[in-house]
Amino acid sequence: MPRPGLEELEAAGLDPQSSELFVVLAWVVGAEVEIDPAELKAALRRAMLVLAAGGDPHRELEPDSVAVERLAEELDTPERRTALAQAFDRLALDSAGLEGISAALVTLRAEPELAWRSLALALVADELADE
Repeated sequence: MPRPGLEELEAAGLDPQSSELFVVLAWVVGAEVEIDPAELKAALRRAMLVLAAGGDPHRELEPDSVAVERLAEELDTPERRTALAQAFDRLALDSAGLEGISAALVTLRAEPELAWRSLALALVADELADE
């Protein structure tokens, strides 16, 4: 994300420990985590089925939602986690001086499970937005 976009995100005033900011940051770097498009499509389809089986598929999602957990587990590989960590490291360099984003990235870099689930939630949210 270009610096002006990061500055806009910082200006939004999101709580640095909010799942909302974690998910936005995961979405920003998500393209740097290589996932075969067919594998992702199939995994997202299954996650959408789990989400729909649990009630309203457009309800608020959290990193511990069943559909998010399942997607995170299904796509999880050591290589992808490494790619996500490296992407957050690069984003940390780009966001130097932006206190809220920097604080959120410290948390995401220190908690790989939270980071991975935040990416899964970003993928589910992106899929819902496309519907």
